[in-house]
Amino acid sequence: MRENVGLLAYSPLAFGVLSGKFLSGESHPKARLSLFPQFSRYNSAQCTQATRLYQEIANQNGLSLTQMALAFVNQQPFVTSNIIGATNLTQLQENIDSINVVLSETILKKLTTYKAPFLM
Repeated sequence: MRENVGLLAYSPLAFGVLSGKFLSGESHPKARLSLFPQFSRYNSAQCTQATRLYQEIANQNGLSLTQMALAFVNQQPFVTSNIIGATNLTQLQENIDSINVVLSETILKKLTTYKAPFLM
C-alpha cells in the first residue's frame, strides 16, 4: 500500500480448503492438496479447525464459505485482483458471483479479531 502497488492474490481459497470441501474428511484424489502434497501449509489440524470456524461465520450470515473467503480478499484495499481456480462450471460461477458479495463490518471484525483457542 505504501508503494501504491496492488496485490494480485494467488490461491485465495487456499487450494480449495476455504471452499469447505475437505471438512468432511472424504478423499479428493484430484484436488490440488492431493496432487501437490508439498503445499502442506493448507493441510494441517489448525487449518481444518480455522476453516470450521470460518464455516460457522459464513453459515450464520447466509453465505457459502467460498463466497465469504473471496469477498474478504476482494475487500482488502491493497488487492487489485485475485486468481481464482475452479474444476467445474458450478465452482467457477460461485467464484465469479463472489464479486457481488460485500461483507459487513460485523463479519469483517469476526474474521479478523477472533482468537481461536489453538492459536493461543
